[in-house]
Amino acid sequence: MRDLPEGWRYCRLSELASVNPAKEKPEYAEDEPVTFLPMAAVEEEFGGVAAPERRRFSEVKSGYTQFKSGDVLFAKITPCMENGKVAIVPDIDPPHGYGSTEFFVVRPDARSVEVRWVARYLAWRDFRRQAQHNMRGAAGQLRVPKTWFKQVELPVPPRPRQRAIVAKIEQLFSELDAGEAALKRAQRNLERYRASLLKAAVEGKLTEEWRKTNPPEETGEELLQRTLAERRKRWAEDYLSKYEAKGKKPPKNWRSKYEEPKGADTEDLPELPEGWCWAALGQLTSRLTSGSRDWKPYYGRGTGVFILAGNVKPGRLDLAEKQHVDPPADDPARRRSQVNEGDILVTIVGANTGDVCRVARPLHEHYVCQSVSLVRLTMPGSSAFVDLVLNSPWGRGVFAEFMYGEGRPHLSFDQLRSTPVPLPPAAEQDRIVGAFATVEASIGRVLESVGVRLASGRALRRGILAKAFDGSMAGGEDSHSSAAVQDA
Repeated sequence: MRDLPEGWRYCRLSELASVNPAKEKPEYAEDEPVTFLPMAAVEEEFGGVAAPERRRFSEVKSGYTQFKSGDVLFAKITPCMENGKVAIVPDIDPPHGYGSTEFFVVRPDARSVEVRWVARYLAWRDFRRQAQHNMRGAAGQLRVPKTWFKQVELPVPPRPRQRAIVAKIEQLFSELDAGEAALKRAQRNLERYRASLLKAAVEGKLTEEWRKTNPPEETGEELLQRTLAERRKRWAEDYLSKYEAKGKKPPKNWRSKYEEPKGADTEDLPELPEGWCWAALGQLTSRLTSGSRDWKPYYGRGTGVFILAGNVKPGRLDLAEKQHVDPPADDPARRRSQVNEGDILVTIVGANTGDVCRVARPLHEHYVCQSVSLVRLTMPGSSAFVDLVLNSPWGRGVFAEFMYGEGRPHLSFDQLRSTPVPLPPAAEQDRIVGAFATVEASIGRVLESVGVRLASGRALRRGILAKAFDGSMAGGEDSHSSAAVQDA
C-alpha cells in the first residue's frame, strides 16, 4: 500500500459508507410508479444512468435492491463489474427506487466523504482489477464478495481536498469527453460515407462515367448465362465422378436430375444501368451449405479452425479468437464445409445474422460451423463484387426483410438462394471493386488513427485517476494533465 500525502488516510469502505443498507418501508400506494434500474440502465465506464424505467411499487418492493438519490450503485457480477457499471443515483421522485439484485448499494456518510470521491474510486479501472482478482463463484456467475467489498481501503484526503480533486477530475474528463465525442462523430460520419459509397457501387453510380467510354465485351446477362452453363457442367462432372468411383454407369435419364436454379423475382426491383441484369444468388453459386452440428467432441485440439458466427464481421473475417477443431478425416462434413479463398460467409443464426464477409486469402483447414453459411460462387472472379453487394445497404436490407425467428434470428438456405444480386459485366465488377478498395483503404487509415486517439484518451483517464488517488494531483501537475488532454 502506497504512502499517502500528509493529512490523507486509508479508510475501509464500511467506515465511510453503508453497504447494502437495510431496506426502508416507504408508504407508497401499491400502484404508484417508482424508478426502476435494471442492469442495462447503468452505462459502462461510469457513464451514468440511461433510460430508467418506471414500475409500480407493488411489482418491485420485494425481491429487488432498494436505493435512494445520491447512492452509488456498483455492479458486483461478471462481466458488468469489469465493464465499469458504476453510477450515482440521480434525483428521483419518489425518493426510493429499486433495481437489479446484482448491484451493491453504497450510501456514503456525507459528513466524512464526498459521494463522487467514493464513486470515482469504485469506478477506477485499477480498483475493478483488484475486485476481479477477489471474485468468487462459478464461471459466468462470478461475483465480488460483500465481505471483501466492505473491507476495501480507500485513500481519503481532507474534505476540501476531496472536493478540489473531484472538481479537477471532472474538468479534465469534460475536456476528454468533448474530444472523444468529436472523434466518435468522425467515426460515424466515415461509416455513413462508406455505406453511401457501397450504395453507389452496387447501383452503378460509382462507374457511371467509366461506362460511357468502356462498352462491355460481355453484358451482365451474357455473364449470367455463361455462369449457369458452367454451373450445369460442374454438376454433371461431379455426378458422373460419383458413379465412376463406384465402377458403375449412371442411369439413362441422369441429366434430368439437374435442378435449374430459380432466377430473381424482378417485379419490385429497381432499374439497373444498361448492360447489367438481376440474378438470384442461387444462380451464381456452385455450393451453398453450412457446417456440422456434431463436432463438439473434437474441439480444442488439432490444427483445424472452426469458423464461428463471432468470426464473421461485416466485410471482414476476424480470426483473432480461434476455436480449434480436429474432425475425423472420413467425415463428409469436413470436405463440404471447408472454406476456400474467395468463399463468402454469411451468419445465418443468432444475434449477428446477416453479417457477411469474404475469405480474402487461402486458409488451411478452416471449416464453417452450423451458424455460418458457406457460399461458393461458380465464377470466383465475381466473389469480391458479390461481397460488396451483400454488405451494402441493399444487401443488408434484403436480409433484414428475410430474417425470421423471435429473439433468435435465422436466414434459410432458400432465402439466401433467392437474394437478388445486381450483376454488371465482369470488367465493370473489377473496376467497382478496385475503386471501392482504394477509397476504403483511405477510410481505414483514418479510422485507425481515430481508434489510436480514443485509446490514448482512455489511457489518459487512467493516468488522471492514478494521480488523483495517490495524492500527486497538485497544482503544477494539474496543468501538465490539462496540456496532455489537449495533446490527445
